Amino acid sequence: QVQLVESGGGLVRAGDSLRLSCAFSGRTFSSYAMGWFRQDPGKARAFVAAINWNGGSTDYADSVKGRFAISRDNAKNTVYLQMNSLEPEDTAVYYCAADSVGRRISTLRWLYDYWGQGTQVTVSS
Repeated sequence: QVQLVESGGGLVRAGDSLRLSCAFSGRTFSSYAMGWFRQDPGKARAFVAAINWNGGSTDYADSVKGRFAISRDNAKNTVYLQMNSLEPEDTAVYYCAADSVGRRISTLRWLYDYWGQGTQVTVSS
C-alpha cells in the first residue's frame, strides 16, 4: 500500500517562499507520476502541478505558472513543490497524490490512486 506524507506547510507573508515535500513509501516511487493539488474549504480540490516518473515532463495550473516548481528525487522517494512569490490566494490545504501510470501527467484528480493527508499553507497579506 502506498503512503504519502506531506510536510513543509506553514504561515507566511505575501511574497515569501515555501517548499513542500511529500515522502512516498510502499511501492516503487519511480513507477509513479506525482501531483500536487490544493483545496479551500467548501471548494473542490484543484490541480496545482504534476510531474512524470522521471521528472522529464511537468505541468502547472495557470495560476501558479512562473511561481511554483515541482520536482522529484527518485533516490529519496520524495516529490517537492517549491512555491515562490506566494499570494494570499494560495492559501489552502495542499495534497500530494500518486498516479500509477508513471508516464502520464494529469490535471484530473480522479486519475490519481493515492493521496496524502494534506498540509496547510496560509499566506497573509
